[in-house]
Amino acid sequence: MTLKRIGNSDLLVHPLNLGGNVFGWTTDEETSFAVLDAYAAAGGNFIDTADSYSAWVPGHSGGESEQIIGRWTASRGNRDEIVVATKVGSHPEFKGLAPETIKAGAEASLRRLGTDRIDLYYTHVDDESVPVEDIITALDGLVREGKVRHIAVSNISPERLRASLEFSDREGLAKYVAIQPHYNLVSRETYEGEKAELAAAHGLSCIPYFALAMGFLTGKYRPGGPDVGSVRAQGAVQYLKTARGVKVLEVLDGVAAAHGVEVATVALAWLAAQPTVAAPLASARVPEQLPPLTAFADLELTREELTALTEASSVAG
Repeated sequence: MTLKRIGNSDLLVHPLNLGGNVFGWTTDEETSFAVLDAYAAAGGNFIDTADSYSAWVPGHSGGESEQIIGRWTASRGNRDEIVVATKVGSHPEFKGLAPETIKAGAEASLRRLGTDRIDLYYTHVDDESVPVEDIITALDGLVREGKVRHIAVSNISPERLRASLEFSDREGLAKYVAIQPHYNLVSRETYEGEKAELAAAHGLSCIPYFALAMGFLTGKYRPGGPDVGSVRAQGAVQYLKTARGVKVLEVLDGVAAAHGVEVATVALAWLAAQPTVAAPLASARVPEQLPPLTAFADLELTREELTALTEASSVAG
């Protein structure tokens, strides 16, 4: 297993970015610690969260995931070994990307994480009411203060992404080193094209979210199969209604059988082999779900297998 470099930064990370969205939501703190321990034991060092996780849960206010991760790193004494990524812009108390919101959101995240710096700081959802120049300048200020090591971007239009990158270059300010788009075998158009081209041209690493399509690409959703007990089942099952989804499952099954691995492992291996992708993002509710996720780092698909998956995922409808 080889560590991956994020953009042109000094961040070297495990090929699997562990999603922290489930911590404090579908996974309690004790189980979250067990998942994090298992991930670290497997060589993992790259954890993703956001200031808004899990504000949608009744009784939660946002930041629960950050707090759990912060308590875990403190209890294990491993903060310097872990690359922590979090996001700003969606917390109920810190909505949008006004400069003062970015600064206040970062301070709140630092407190919840119990740390003095955020390794990778994303704008979670673009705020088109704020000029990109103001957003980049605010983020640059956090980098200059040492509170953020590197900056990144998640949901943004190609036009705003281009303007952001060009402004950073022109003014010599902090520049995005990574992009986190929705991207997987059954959702390629959400990244491929102009966004991917911009990432390649500017040296950004792609850290895809929904890498397993809300669980669909684990293979547990099947035509005529039993209902799956998951909070994301309603979204995942929609892929069964598409020609692309059915065809992708068929090819994934064949490749997985040939290698003696699980479907999720193959899906992540395909994604990791795509241009600009550094570390697909996936979460685990319990430690037992981790092995198929981390296993893709040791799986090398043949050119024929990659082509077959690419062709299957190109099927329309």
